[in-house]
Amino acid sequence: MMSAGSTPRVNPLQRLWLREIGIEKTWLRQDEPRKSAESSAPRQAEAKAAIPAVLARPASAGAPSSEIRAPRPAPVRLAVPAAATAAPHDVPEVDPDRAARVARSDLETLREMVSGCEACGLCRSRRKAVFGMGAPAPRWMVVGEAPGEQEDRQGLPFVGRSGQLLDAMLAAVGMSRQNDVFIANVIKCRPPGNRNPTPEEIAACSPYLMRQIELLKPERILVLGRFAAQALLNTDATIGSLRGRVHAVRADGRDIPVVVSYHPAYLLRSPSEKARSWQDLRLAAKL
Repeated sequence: MMSAGSTPRVNPLQRLWLREIGIEKTWLRQDEPRKSAESSAPRQAEAKAAIPAVLARPASAGAPSSEIRAPRPAPVRLAVPAAATAAPHDVPEVDPDRAARVARSDLETLREMVSGCEACGLCRSRRKAVFGMGAPAPRWMVVGEAPGEQEDRQGLPFVGRSGQLLDAMLAAVGMSRQNDVFIANVIKCRPPGNRNPTPEEIAACSPYLMRQIELLKPERILVLGRFAAQALLNTDATIGSLRGRVHAVRADGRDIPVVVSYHPAYLLRSPSEKARSWQDLRLAAKL
């Protein structure tokens, strides 16, 4: 965990991510020796080979990087939502027998339950349920919204361009899905045509996600996307009003800090928001 005011050493992959969002000069040490073009060329070539082409393009138009200051993290205040007042809709009740089986399950049993789940209509159109993947004892848990087409085919979360961008974002703060992070979704099966999930589908999958959180015991949770944030925090607030501060989810008798940010798919469509996403990552890393 980074101490306040310290500047971590970055590898070429992380440097390109900082350059992409336009704050490389202010984030890195000001007194860092400048290297000649000859000595830096091999590192740049190595970094470009390790990062998707979508991240290797120049930063989007906007204020010059010299005018951007490293964002100050918001004060760490846990804001546990009140279910009675913040619920975005009348959520259907979960089958009590299934909820009881989920509550008693270990991680492998839970995976089998997700693979064979028929609690909502999404089971009829899915190819593969997407349980999640990552470190067995994660420091972070990343929660997305629902599987897309490639996730549905492979049975894995965050693959394709969104997954590549997420991996680069995590690498920029020294994290990886193999060693430090477990990635899951609120919805375990793909909604047809990537439509928004319904309240019934969210209610059917919620016990699985909450049991994953209880079993994995992450130090913090990074929530990506509006529907994931609203479902996990039980609110109808916009993502713009939820990001920039620390929330909490109560699981297994403790409050787990939650930071909300934009979904990588949205960042690919709206690259100007990547600077705000970097603020969110820094906030999560400092908890």
